[in-house]
Amino acid sequence: MADKKNAVVKLNLLEPRATEKTYRESFKRTYVFPVKKSMTKQEIAKMVENEFNVTVTDVRTLIRDGKKTKYSKGKHAYPGITHRQDKKFAYVTLKEGNSIKVFEEQDGKEKK
Repeated sequence: MADKKNAVVKLNLLEPRATEKTYRESFKRTYVFPVKKSMTKQEIAKMVENEFNVTVTDVRTLIRDGKKTKYSKGKHAYPGITHRQDKKFAYVTLKEGNSIKVFEEQDGKEKK
């Protein structure tokens, strides 16, 4: 499952995250993207502008540390703790009037 999420980042295709927190941020014209750890803010801004045809006004980045996980080889063996990979996210704010469609809006009609 982790390979599927990382495949989007490796191909340099941007796909905004769709969570409750990002939904609240979208009302402020801010969208969250998982990006490579080596990408700069300028590269992220150019990619978003080219991908979605919008104007970027601000880019904030953060790196989330990987969680500690225990590992074991055998029934009673407990060799230690390892860490998952760190992840980098970019919070991109767009110019007034620009938006990216992340969440599908539902009409009053249901499919039968």
